[in-house]
Amino acid sequence: MNAHTEAENYLLDFHRRIVSSTSIAFGAVPASLNGVVHASSYHALASMLPLDDNALSVVDIGCGDGHLLGLLAAQKHRGLRLIGVDMSDGELDVARAVLPADIALLRERAQDLSIATGSIDVVLSHMALMLMGDLEQVFSEIRRILRPSGLVAFIVGGKGLLEPVRHLYLNELRPILREENISLCLHNERTTSEEGWRTLLSPSFTDCRFADVDLRIDATPTEIWDSFLSTTYDVDLLSSEGQEKLRKRTMAALASHCDSNGKLRYGCGLRLVAARAR
Repeated sequence: MNAHTEAENYLLDFHRRIVSSTSIAFGAVPASLNGVVHASSYHALASMLPLDDNALSVVDIGCGDGHLLGLLAAQKHRGLRLIGVDMSDGELDVARAVLPADIALLRERAQDLSIATGSIDVVLSHMALMLMGDLEQVFSEIRRILRPSGLVAFIVGGKGLLEPVRHLYLNELRPILREENISLCLHNERTTSEEGWRTLLSPSFTDCRFADVDLRIDATPTEIWDSFLSTTYDVDLLSSEGQEKLRKRTMAALASHCDSNGKLRYGCGLRLVAARAR
């Protein structure tokens, strides 16, 4: 395995300490895609698979604790071959404990896959690609393992936290980040726009499509903090004092906007990107 970047070393450490953070945040929040409400954004991504009975080889890049792979396995698709790829040993340990034994799990970087050339029908990824460095090499590897016209479909960040939670949270987060001089950047700027994704995909893929994936749920301030905000990378980068300061300030800000039941509308705007191998 090639040497890790500074950002990768941080992500490895984070997912060793806070396992399953992504599935905890997104695994039980209903998600709307093209007018259809799915049980979660993982379910929305799983819906991209063909429904026929043809044999199908599927790779999940950045599979984490195996949440998406588990959903796919539960569909009992005849002839389905599943492979999960992640660089985190902590996440893969959880995946191995819960997934069927016939699902292959590889501890690898997406930039350097051991999967055979032209052996895969579909590559999926949930909330992982926008965190990866050298995305040209990532997509080169995805194209290499895909068969001609093979599908790549992935969910990434989009609009982010929806209002009013976004405004309230960022108002409290930004000054604390400045106070603590946090500078580690985990996002590639090109992954924040449709144009950026098209530029990354165009050398090896065609028929690029984009769709909004909207997550919305009513929750209390404590539920919002515990299930989502507390396990974000931004919060984790803060000192313990900074985290507690942010928690108190954010909880107070959210509480002031709750309805009579002590809840407010909480959600996140994600983006589904899909393309076909040239």
